[in-house]
Amino acid sequence: MHVAVVAGPDPGHAFPAIALCLRFLAAGDHPTLLTGRKWLETARSAGVDAVELAGLDATDSDDDTDAGAKIHRRAATMAALNEPLLRDLAPDLIVSDVITACGGMAAELIGLPWVELSPHPLYRPSRGLPPIGSGLAPGTGVRGRLRDAVMRRLSARSVRQGQEQRSTARVGIGLPTRDPGPARRLIATLPALEVDRPDWPAEAVVVGPLHFEPTDAVLDVPAGDGPVVLVAPSTATTGTEGLAELALRTLVPGRTLPVGARVVVSRLGGADVEVPPWAAVGLGRQDELLRHADLVVCGGGHGMVAKTLLAGVPMVVVPGGGDQWEIANRVVRQGSAELIRPLREEALVAAVRDVLADPRYRDAARRAGADAHAVDDPVRVCHDALGSAR
Repeated sequence: MHVAVVAGPDPGHAFPAIALCLRFLAAGDHPTLLTGRKWLETARSAGVDAVELAGLDATDSDDDTDAGAKIHRRAATMAALNEPLLRDLAPDLIVSDVITACGGMAAELIGLPWVELSPHPLYRPSRGLPPIGSGLAPGTGVRGRLRDAVMRRLSARSVRQGQEQRSTARVGIGLPTRDPGPARRLIATLPALEVDRPDWPAEAVVVGPLHFEPTDAVLDVPAGDGPVVLVAPSTATTGTEGLAELALRTLVPGRTLPVGARVVVSRLGGADVEVPPWAAVGLGRQDELLRHADLVVCGGGHGMVAKTLLAGVPMVVVPGGGDQWEIANRVVRQGSAELIRPLREEALVAAVRDVLADPRYRDAARRAGADAHAVDDPVRVCHDALGSAR
């Protein structure tokens, strides 16, 4: 099977797309990745055919202050721009990232089946949940269900507006008003990070997290016999700023951490801060660092949270914008993390101490990671989707 995988350049979307391409390769399929130029050589170095996705740069006519316009209008423009390339590639199936929605529209223009990739939990509205992004658990009892119903009504206008924007964008490139949706939705998360809903879509399949390490470098952990605190600032533009700097300034062995403790800051940007002797900062394989970590301090992005749970390591989450608030609250309810917001020195120190001292956080993290076996194979799901479409 020849499959085109379409994803934008944000690491939280590009890396799962590369990971999926590697899964296709291992199964004997021929994937081609379409993404931003920033990650083309990274993907090629990993053995994945990769070409630039056209239209990612904003133009003067784009309104990025309007989330609906940013997703739907630009998706339609990008679908038209990339249609000739996709026709030349002649894939059997297109996998389109949930945010980079142009892949699905282009598939419709060409007449190909397509699958949606969500590199996080299912974020579609549900009649049994509070609005996604609120961070709230589903309400219980009469008052809880009433609260959720009121919140859903308040958010329904935005949902309708987004649907209208998508319909308008579709018509503008010659597609029908109604979006038929994908043949399947790959929900690339752990079961522990999902929530029960009465209206789970029939086409949505939990396939487990898709992780890709963008480097082969190994970041050495400083010598010592105390706990290792891994700090992983968010790669998203909406992430909390200053987390690495504050952690290096306040998490000090013998003062706020046990004697012999170490702090390791894993960041794509490398070591661009002053590094004390008991710390290390730079780009290194996070899966290797997690083998040594006793605690992770992160922004609550799905990729790092899922990777940490797979390693059975507890967390302190410092969520920024986007879906980080939702993810952070889910992992707190699951029992493997504490949440702090806003980011303050005393709050960070207290949360780190609490999580390190209480084994229940690690136990919960291990339980969450153990759920990874209860997922479907994304490659098999895609093959099934193609078979059903023929």
